[in-house]
Amino acid sequence: MRRLLALSSTLFSAVLLLTGVTVPADAHRLIRVPGAEYQELARLDDLTTAGTVASGHTNPADYAGLTQAGLPAPSGVPGIQIDGYFPDNSHLNTNHGWNHDSQFVIRLPRRWNGGLVVSGSPGVRAQYANDKAISDYVLSLGYAYAGTDKGNTGAEFYTDGLRPGDAIVEWNVRTTQLTRAARATIAQYYGRPPREVVAAGISNGGYLVRWQLENHPELYTRGVDLEGTLWTVNGPNLFTFLPPAIRGYEQHSPELITGAGFDPRSDFLWDYHYAIYWKLTQRIYAAELDPTYTGTEADYDYAHRPEAHKAVKRIALTGKIGKPLLTIHGTYDSLLPITQDSDVYAGMARSTGLHMYQRVEAGNHVDGLVDTYPDRLTPLVPLLREAIRTPS
Repeated sequence: MRRLLALSSTLFSAVLLLTGVTVPADAHRLIRVPGAEYQELARLDDLTTAGTVASGHTNPADYAGLTQAGLPAPSGVPGIQIDGYFPDNSHLNTNHGWNHDSQFVIRLPRRWNGGLVVSGSPGVRAQYANDKAISDYVLSLGYAYAGTDKGNTGAEFYTDGLRPGDAIVEWNVRTTQLTRAARATIAQYYGRPPREVVAAGISNGGYLVRWQLENHPELYTRGVDLEGTLWTVNGPNLFTFLPPAIRGYEQHSPELITGAGFDPRSDFLWDYHYAIYWKLTQRIYAAELDPTYTGTEADYDYAHRPEAHKAVKRIALTGKIGKPLLTIHGTYDSLLPITQDSDVYAGMARSTGLHMYQRVEAGNHVDGLVDTYPDRLTPLVPLLREAIRTPS
């Protein structure tokens, strides 16, 4: 009898592997996210934003402006959502009224394809920032999904930590922490570990993908990086191209902007980026990595800021990835110019033989602007989705 039961169990497992795992309705009751200080579990009829906006299990403000209106929006994915936070002593993330950082979300679809996608938020946004761009889509394919706020959020993220660079160092730590916790949570819930773990992210989230594959490749199967932020000690980095771009804009000198690496054909985007991104980004990252600087954003001279070099060294990338990585970047990126970012990182990673690179003509940093310039910009999020779905 025991042998027949064991055989039946084996055959049942084989069927699940072929058709996708369907778990019992009460399988969530004993799940604990390893290391979490607090968690809430909810059984939802729909884990995508089509359902979570109404149920309160996402925050649309986290992802506002990141995708174009016409992006396909999957729906109808039932499963379990776990919201919570890891122990932390900072309180910048106000989601759920918790006022607690290191918040995460883990989504476990009822029918699982055996995979997990892990993502850190772009910019300085919170844990639901990738819900439209990444989570909705991968859930519709059967992947489990895990997202982190990176341990600090908002325009004052630099107030977290004691040493210059501490806040960004924590981004990497929290992504590693969530990946390990999500892998273990999946094993609890589905009865086996994930067969595939994909690191995926946009902008700062793309930086996290690169850093993870350089420093913890054992946790992942592969990575997809959309316009990841590049930090190198001697440049290029934000501090080498944003100040001359700001100076060029303020002095009505487009030559300074293009000299900093921005595509001259993207000039129709510069007003917006100067007003929304350039000065603010320069200011808050200087506050994080070079807090003794007191001058203007336009006058910042990274070459003569040795303390900034020391801080950047703590977060710098090397290109020494240990698992396959696809980088996607647009030529009209007007925040992280492609010539100063992914073109350079592609060269850094070339010797590994693991890096693939897709340059996209007329792609910009945020797909929300595609709605404003539908005939001039190429949306990038659909390419990111396709890359997650189909390994290169």
